[in-house]
Amino acid sequence: MNPKLPLILTVLACLSLAACTLNSPLPAEPPPAPTPPPVIELVAAPVPPPDEVGPLLSYHQSLRRMSQGELVKELSGLGLQRRSPRVAIQMGMALMLTRGNGDLAKAQALLDSVATSADVDAAPLRPLAQLLSSNCAETRRLYDHADKLAVQQKENQRRIDQLSDMLEGLKTIERTLPARPAPGAQVTK
Repeated sequence: MNPKLPLILTVLACLSLAACTLNSPLPAEPPPAPTPPPVIELVAAPVPPPDEVGPLLSYHQSLRRMSQGELVKELSGLGLQRRSPRVAIQMGMALMLTRGNGDLAKAQALLDSVATSADVDAAPLRPLAQLLSSNCAETRRLYDHADKLAVQQKENQRRIDQLSDMLEGLKTIERTLPARPAPGAQVTK
């Protein structure tokens, strides 16, 4: 046996082992570190301004269910309160529903005062006041038109009555006239 043989076998075994490690798959890259979750800052949402219009619309609905006497009571109660844009709108709403002479004009004046006011308290109420004021103006225009039509109707009825009286008078005259002779008949004297 060759004395170098164990040495050669040992070297071959080492080389085989080294070759096995060369052909083995490379270890996988370590997974990337997980990204930290995003930091969400909880910011309090701005508090919306209090709703000024909603309660007034509910108030208007309650006014619509009131009788004329209740509306007058409500108006007198509002008249005792300190003047503010809100009270002016409430009074305007009540006046819009009463049927007194000039109430629509008063309501429109109150609503216009809120719609054109530079007061800070009136700012959220301006659009409602403008809407109600234009409603008053349109209602007044319609009432004026209805009044004109009523006057025209009375005048037309008066004319119809006159013409009917005139027609009845003509019928009476016609009845009192002597009968006409038939055509072709001789008139004797």
